[in-house]
Amino acid sequence: MQDHPGDLKDLRGDCANCFGLCCVALPFTASTDFAVDKNAGTPCRNLQDDHRCGIHARLRQSGFSGCTVYDCFGAGQKVSQITFAGKDWRTGPGEDARRMFDVFPVVRQLHELLWYLTEALTMPAARPVHTELRALLRTTEELTRRTPQELAALDVAAHRQEVNVLLLKTSELARAGVRGRKKDRRGADLMGARLKGADLRGANLRGAYLIAADLTGADLRGADLIGADLRDTDLTDADLTGAFFLTQPQLNAARGSAGTRLPASVGRPVHWTAEL
Repeated sequence: MQDHPGDLKDLRGDCANCFGLCCVALPFTASTDFAVDKNAGTPCRNLQDDHRCGIHARLRQSGFSGCTVYDCFGAGQKVSQITFAGKDWRTGPGEDARRMFDVFPVVRQLHELLWYLTEALTMPAARPVHTELRALLRTTEELTRRTPQELAALDVAAHRQEVNVLLLKTSELARAGVRGRKKDRRGADLMGARLKGADLRGANLRGAYLIAADLTGADLRGADLIGADLRDTDLTDADLTGAFFLTQPQLNAARGSAGTRLPASVGRPVHWTAEL
């Protein structure tokens, strides 16, 4: 079997080739992120017959900001076009639809792991573990292509743990090359923390709770941000150059500015410039 293409752009949602799975399979609760309640397996009221969102251009204004911070990492088109061979849940048997909705979150988790593994392989400092990373990349890609029945029975947590061990090694290798003292804030509760201008170069921020933290002008170059909760985090003028394992959904949940410096793997959220 061939390696995964190894391009992060292939691990982004492609709504044109998906059956609106995130708008149907996933539940949400009325909150600051969603205007209404919706059960898993029930189509969102804004989903059109062509599987497109009827209010996509005004999601935030309509009370659906939660949708703007979500990305399936390409799992939607994989499940729609490969796992179920292009069979639409609207027209197929009800049993197939339920299975599709059950499988989608599984493949989404696997695609998130593909994102991290693919990014790790772009890091020169991680060269000592590149062979192991490639092997796990191939294994993870193979798992995404299994049958719906096999995917439903897959122990994703066990596979995630195997990948995490290698990502930890990658992080240590990458951060070792960052100058200065490296802070360890793994899993730290930094909700609302005042970290304006903080020196967080090469910091371990894996799984840190940075909700509503003030990181204005902070130096996050070469920091590990895997799993960090950046909801409403103020990244105005912060420097995230070389920060790694940062995903677009994390960034979309934060606040920033035209002066925020970002790694090449992610794009500047549209709502940042809209709020200037």
